[in-house]
Amino acid sequence: MTNPGYRHRNGLWRLVVYAAVSLAFSNVEGLAETAAPDKTPPGFVAGYLPKEALPDSLSLLPPPPATGSAAQARDEEAAKHALALNGTPRWKLATLDADLSFPNAAGTFSCALMAPVTEADTPHLYVLLQRSMTDAGLATYAAKDGYKRLRPFMINNQPICSPEYRKRLEDNGAYPSGHASLGWAWALILSEIAPERTNAILARGRAFGDSRSICNVHWESDVAGGRLVGAGVVARLHADPAFLADLAAAKAELAAVRGKKLGPIRDCRAEAEAMAISP
Repeated sequence: MTNPGYRHRNGLWRLVVYAAVSLAFSNVEGLAETAAPDKTPPGFVAGYLPKEALPDSLSLLPPPPATGSAAQARDEEAAKHALALNGTPRWKLATLDADLSFPNAAGTFSCALMAPVTEADTPHLYVLLQRSMTDAGLATYAAKDGYKRLRPFMINNQPICSPEYRKRLEDNGAYPSGHASLGWAWALILSEIAPERTNAILARGRAFGDSRSICNVHWESDVAGGRLVGAGVVARLHADPAFLADLAAAKAELAAVRGKKLGPIRDCRAEAEAMAISP
């Protein structure tokens, strides 16, 4: 029999991962009922790691800043600066980053790589991103469920990038950020695949996490905690044969794409201009 607590945790993660996806993925509650520790419901890609192999974020991370603490005051000050970006190109990029549906999410690092990342051009890399996203997201849930931290918009009552998903986000703990975890995991993985593009890739991974603060759905410390979890997931993935096989295949694919001189699939100038705007 499926453990009810695990079904609940798996379902909550999927609410966050697909917080800005198309309506085709809107019935996440129904999907959660079919989830089991070693199974993934239709429409979702299974990760590489079984549940017991995921890093334990509750043990890995310190507690989030306490109410009234200096650390919480710093989070609140950072949130005020981030809110000032509403309506700017950086807010637009943050809104794009919130959408983890594929193929949209596959293009996140296209400019950093200076290459297309699509199911047609780089099928192994495409799947690698999908599967590692699941691992990096699920790994945040021990801490999310353990601390149940309120999100910034629940405190400051200011706008978020995806208002249609406000209720779902309210029911999901803020600490640590699942988006920041998977964004940093992707950045570390892609830096191995394209080491000559490391600086650009890591900068994009950092910006991807920062987008969650700009969207007013995560505190700055949520983002920092997410990155730590993502790094732990990548370390563990390097002991998984299937991941290593996909990593090698993705390197070969990228070399082939470069040989064809195929370019990025995003507007790289617009992305660079947006990333240059910081809170």
